[in-house]
Amino acid sequence: MIVTAVALAMTAVACGGDSDQAGSGGNGLEKPSISVAALPLADDATLYLAQDRGLFEKEGLDVRIQPVQQSIQALPALSKGQVDVIASANYVTFLQAHEKGTLDVRVLAEGARVAPHMMDVLVPEDSDIKSLADLKGKKLAVNILNNIQSLTLNAILAKEGAGRPVYRQIAFPQMGPALEKGQVDAVHAAEPFNSALQKDLNARVLIDGGSAPVESIPISGYVTTGPFAEKNPKTAAAFQRAIAAAAKIAKQDPSAIREQLPKYAKVTPDQAKAIRLPEYPETTDPGQLSRLTELMEKQGLLKKPVDPATLLVK
Repeated sequence: MIVTAVALAMTAVACGGDSDQAGSGGNGLEKPSISVAALPLADDATLYLAQDRGLFEKEGLDVRIQPVQQSIQALPALSKGQVDVIASANYVTFLQAHEKGTLDVRVLAEGARVAPHMMDVLVPEDSDIKSLADLKGKKLAVNILNNIQSLTLNAILAKEGAGRPVYRQIAFPQMGPALEKGQVDAVHAAEPFNSALQKDLNARVLIDGGSAPVESIPISGYVTTGPFAEKNPKTAAAFQRAIAAAAKIAKQDPSAIREQLPKYAKVTPDQAKAIRLPEYPETTDPGQLSRLTELMEKQGLLKKPVDPATLLVK
């Protein structure tokens, strides 16, 4: 993503003084007040749903949500303890940071898995790009280079025997103007930007970004650090229960998620009704996460195998 996105405006959030120590929370939580960095994407709708429905409050948690434009922007804040959790954190970036030793990553809960057409490769309506094969050598915008979008699309292209495009890093909000001005030939857009571009620019879907072999693959989650998880096991468990409860509601009543989107994702209620939602898993499956890590290793984004089970906060 081009770093013209809004810079991370993290105020120095106190990570907890004496008042945040064990026994100070309503349920004996070590840190009852936590800060969560979150993106304006459909991925972290369960966070806002849990907040809106009082699911955090029920667990004795006071969750302060801090909006960011990229999960990678919040990485330094997480490592310094200025935020406690990052929502809709793209796994690729954080697994790479963990491998490099720059961040001791722990996964609190899965955030989202790919669902049909929740992210699509889009081209202008009159584009001469008609098939996947036509993408070879063309300029294609992704939110962040060498990340989940190129990772999954490369897998789709390989399955179809098609060549790769030249990836360009452009923030989701800037993808529309870049496509309209011809700065790129195609964009890989996630919701809610995907639906908006199709409506506003009559952009044409070239391929569903959730096609085989990456269908239902985990793409983002709620991540924290090893030290936070070790020092605050009750707090971590409370957060997990609230997110799981929100995911259950999302599965039973998707309209509950759609009601949240206009509140933080800059979409209208009508747009929210049309957005293709990701899957919101109620439990974290290390087997599913292994699909992602194996794909990363295959494409050179990880240098050695990673067992996701070792990173899960139990």
